[in-house]
Amino acid sequence: MGLWSGIAMLPLAPVRGVVRLAEVIQQQVDQELHNPARTRRQLEELEEARERGEVSPDEEKQIQEQILETRVKPGAPETPPPEEG
Repeated sequence: MGLWSGIAMLPLAPVRGVVRLAEVIQQQVDQELHNPARTRRQLEELEEARERGEVSPDEEKQIQEQILETRVKPGAPETPPPEEG
């Protein structure tokens, strides 16, 4: 990038920064949503609630399906994407 084009593009720097920040936040959200440890923790909490009688067997099955649906939703990343430098 030349000096003049760099100066001309300078007013767009804050916009580029905000866009990049939004991308990073989206990546973090996707990783957290599809984290296997999170899924396991949710299923364990559901099992404990069932043992305490807070959830009926039908409700447990429905909630399990919702949890697993989130995990195997098409487009869910299997592994975290490589970091860009």
